[in-house]
Amino acid sequence: MIAPRTIKHFPLGQLVATPGALSVIERAGQSPNVFIERHLKNDWGEVCGDDWNLNDQALDDGDRLLSAYRTAKGERIWVISESDRSATTLLLPDEY
Repeated sequence: MIAPRTIKHFPLGQLVATPGALSVIERAGQSPNVFIERHLKNDWGEVCGDDWNLNDQALDDGDRLLSAYRTAKGERIWVISESDRSATTLLLPDEY
């Protein structure tokens, strides 16, 4: 049996979103909260194993956190919490 994963809490800072991210989320009929909540639960989405591990380490080291998700329509969206935790941004990958 696998032990449940411990969620490490972190501050989001100011929540911001690009117009492009808001547009794809709206087209999918979803709320930005869906992606923010996953990010807060340390569910980094569709990042590779190395990036998943870097995010887990960043919870202790204070580095940037990057999550990658797909909307219900299959469009990619990123959620990035800055290393100083001053802001968390929802954006499209090509807006980075």
